[in-house]
Amino acid sequence: MLKHLFNKTRAAFVVGAVVTAGVGLAAQKMTINGAGATFPELIYQKWFAEFGKLNPNVQINYQGVGSGAGIRQMQNQTVFFGASDGPMTADQVAASPGVILHFPTVLGAVVPIHNVPGVTAELKFTGPLLADIFLGKVTKWSDPAIAKVNPGVTFPSTDITVVRRADSSGTTYIWVDYLSKVSAEFKKRVGVNTAVNWPVGIGGNKSDGVVALVKQTPGAIGYVELVHAITTKLAYGPVQNSSGEFVKASIASTTAAAAAAIKDMPADFKVSIVNPPGKDAYPISSFTWMLFYQSPKDKTQAKAMVDFMKWALSDGQKFATDLGYAPLPDSIIKLELAALAKIKIQ
Repeated sequence: MLKHLFNKTRAAFVVGAVVTAGVGLAAQKMTINGAGATFPELIYQKWFAEFGKLNPNVQINYQGVGSGAGIRQMQNQTVFFGASDGPMTADQVAASPGVILHFPTVLGAVVPIHNVPGVTAELKFTGPLLADIFLGKVTKWSDPAIAKVNPGVTFPSTDITVVRRADSSGTTYIWVDYLSKVSAEFKKRVGVNTAVNWPVGIGGNKSDGVVALVKQTPGAIGYVELVHAITTKLAYGPVQNSSGEFVKASIASTTAAAAAAIKDMPADFKVSIVNPPGKDAYPISSFTWMLFYQSPKDKTQAKAMVDFMKWALSDGQKFATDLGYAPLPDSIIKLELAALAKIKIQ
């Protein structure tokens, strides 16, 4: 069912969205364009479709082109809104023609997917082990470092092929943010950004490209959003968290990861929740954000998108779990609803 929804919704880049009564746009027709992260693309398309049933006079186009490309299109003002899985950097903020606000929409997880010949067991990983694999220090599946955290599993001597994103990606940002938290060497050599200089591996374009390469390459390991692993039936296993527990990505473990961030949520909503405390928390979890100019040129579109965000932060959250995402905590939704007033719609 989830795979059917994914294929159906992803195929439609142009979907209807609504402006409810009270915004005063019922008789007008408009098209609102957005672009960015592939991580939340499935739920965004679902949201726009459901919202569109209320008012077909407003059409929202969204293209999952990657967080980096979405931010660039926002900066060039070729789209009205963007989407990113990583907060904009100081350089990106400085290069933008106006103040861009970040609004978390849902929570998701990034998982290590793999294709190990002859191995059907659910494989466990520690953060340092994943860092060493993506640094090119662990190069074979028979390496003792892998066997140590997977006792009883017989591994082939197959070479490890690292698969990572070739495009600028928020999924990459989450992945390297985590690896940099658990490995000082990874932080020094690779660092944290939506696009980094990888020491090893082959690149896939967008999440679909990573999935395809892992599927067709015996010995491959890569990283994708949980929803992609579920819909493509790729193997993924538990990752050890900061409490020493091996936790598999799920709605519950992603929600547990967010719980630690609630107490320290900054006013601009730019926060990393990777490697959080808590024995039940999945360590590679993140918010994903929609991006809007604080002072948009088109006030009519701004009114429509503010109205959409109010719906997404309330009624829209109920669609999250069926699509592999975790809904936002109520306390964060309350803060965001108040923060929407910062967008100048008049």
